[in-house]
Amino acid sequence: MNFDLTSISSDMPDFHNHEQAREWFKDQFENRFTLGDSTIINGKRTYYYHLIKDPEKYHQYMESFSKKDHDITNFHTFESYSTIEINEDGDISFSI
Repeated sequence: MNFDLTSISSDMPDFHNHEQAREWFKDQFENRFTLGDSTIINGKRTYYYHLIKDPEKYHQYMESFSKKDHDITNFHTFESYSTIEINEDGDISFSI
């Protein structure tokens, strides 16, 4: 399933914090929206979520990390999701 990130962006309300943004994405995409990681950038916590386009490829990709030798052999694996960055103030950015 491909997601049109431009449409998603235009349909989003203004968020005042991370929690509002996270809940909106969870309501829209349910189990296809999952937390990947978080870090501090310029003094603000930023959360990296994965918006899963192809669950089968995505889960194979994530399972490969539990192996000693990764079996990721091509770029198509990274097309199985998009990354959505949400900072603690509710600011959003997308990567394909």
